[in-house]
Amino acid sequence: MSKGERPGSRSARARIAAQQADQRRKDQRRRMFAVGGVTIALLAVIGIIVGALVSHSSSATPSAGPQPLPAGVQADLTVPASTFAAVGIGSSSTQYLKHVTGSALTSGGKPEMLYIGAEWCPYCGAERWAMATALSRFGSFSPLKGVHSSSSDVYPNTATLTFYGATYTSKYLVFTPVENEDVNHNLLVPTTSAQQALWAKYDPPGDTYPFIDIGNRYIAGVTYNPQVLQGLSWSQIASDLHNPSSAVAQGAIGSANLMTAAICKITGNAPASVCTAAPIPALQAQLPG
Repeated sequence: MSKGERPGSRSARARIAAQQADQRRKDQRRRMFAVGGVTIALLAVIGIIVGALVSHSSSATPSAGPQPLPAGVQADLTVPASTFAAVGIGSSSTQYLKHVTGSALTSGGKPEMLYIGAEWCPYCGAERWAMATALSRFGSFSPLKGVHSSSSDVYPNTATLTFYGATYTSKYLVFTPVENEDVNHNLLVPTTSAQQALWAKYDPPGDTYPFIDIGNRYIAGVTYNPQVLQGLSWSQIASDLHNPSSAVAQGAIGSANLMTAAICKITGNAPASVCTAAPIPALQAQLPG
């Protein structure tokens, strides 16, 4: 019997083989744990990245569309004559109205006021408060809705109104609002060729919001600083319209008086109760043209 075949030798070899097999199993488990650890770490990193992307996506969520205004906001657009008189031109200026001499803009035998804007535009947001307040002196709106301007533009999330879907009724003039784009910059109401031609003629190249044409006699764009509306809700702005000393009233009511004076020019000073009330006659005397 050779030395390699002795029973003791076979037993030793078996023990060694068993130890080696056990070691291989331990090594395999260590490799598995190592791979598992790397996988978990990678999944954690991926989770962080996905979370960041979701968070960014959430922060960049498109602005909400038109919403019903809180109770009382639209009623507050009807401002007492005493408030208009107390504010005067406020922080606005007659320099913001440009006199033009084109053919009269009319609709259905009445003088027409044309507005072209966008729901995302913060400057349009400011002007809507002034326009709605001024026009409420000559007629009435069907229920208006509220929107906020773009969250990624200057004066972000300005609380404002939208004229989209609303109707305006007046014995004295026609108001034609064109909300050209919605809060997410999507086309909402296209301009007609005639409206586009006026926009390009008086505000070339015809792509700047807001564009306000009062009877083809006066053109306006931005008439006061939207900064005064920052951080305020619809209800707060509507309430401040009645406080002559507030920055909101100084801006929006001052601008509304300016627009009222121009509208009175195209309506032949009708109604007299509005067009002869302070400060309208004094402002008309200051208007260019």
